[in-house]
Amino acid sequence: MRILFWGTPTFAVPTLRALTEEGYDVVGVVTQPDRPAGRGRVLRASPVKELALAEGIPVFTPDRPRGEAFMDQIRALEPDLSVVVAYGHILVREVLDLPRLGSINVHASLLPALRGAAPIHWAIARGDVMSGVTVMRMVEGMDAGPVLYRVEEPIGPEETSTELAARLSELGAQALIEALTLLAAGALTEQEQDHELATFAPKVSRAAARIDWTRAAREVADHVRAMDEVPGAWTTLDGDPLKLFRPRLGVGDGGADGSGDHEPGAVIDVAGDPGRGLGVATGDGVVWFDEVQPPGRRRMAAGAWLRGRSIAGGTRFE
Repeated sequence: MRILFWGTPTFAVPTLRALTEEGYDVVGVVTQPDRPAGRGRVLRASPVKELALAEGIPVFTPDRPRGEAFMDQIRALEPDLSVVVAYGHILVREVLDLPRLGSINVHASLLPALRGAAPIHWAIARGDVMSGVTVMRMVEGMDAGPVLYRVEEPIGPEETSTELAARLSELGAQALIEALTLLAAGALTEQEQDHELATFAPKVSRAAARIDWTRAAREVADHVRAMDEVPGAWTTLDGDPLKLFRPRLGVGDGGADGSGDHEPGAVIDVAGDPGRGLGVATGDGVVWFDEVQPPGRRRMAAGAWLRGRSIAGGTRFE
């Protein structure tokens, strides 16, 4: 089977690797163009491009995957099937229908739940306890095609989006190989999604990552775990942004619910106890943070950050 692979970030790498290791004929890889990265803003290839080049697979990096010149390039590859994993562009019908067997996608949710660009982030943010991957046939509607294969995977109570993405990327690779095996045997069935049950997971903006301290402690903790690393959950102190990581629920010093008379956003502990971290009042309790990241600096222990600042008790994050 001649496969044209579409993907860009680290999440897509295990699937491409699985295809090559299982002996599939990957005739080409389409990925996003090189982007400036790091402090030096040096052009950097996508993780998928790096693997493809190492495997000797032809790579295509169009700004937009359409137009006659691009279509002629992929048509010349004579693919039987397109496999799409976190490519980063919506594909038009002409592209989807070009391979003999059409196009399939590996999506990091249990469709029809969480269609869109950021299903892992929003699964954690909304407090889901179960996630998974879905292999689906692609249609023009966003993540709306028939389901071919689906695998459930629980979300750990303290798991971040970074950690869950690493697990689901491996699970997605396994699910795709299972689906292709069934396809080759003529045993793959398609199940239409119930579109009335669809929910959506839009790309996470920096504004969406801001912490709302009036929410319940569990919701704040879920939000911070969901926004882990990129874009990073953030708040402000005296107008300066601060990213927060590694939340824990616990009882603070103020009262039975942990927040006492403190207003949402108030700093509970200003001593910088390394064993406690940074405690902040929420709408119904306290969330403790083990790590913070000030602007222009690396992540650091919250206790060390507190000890390096003069913060009065009751100081509020906004």
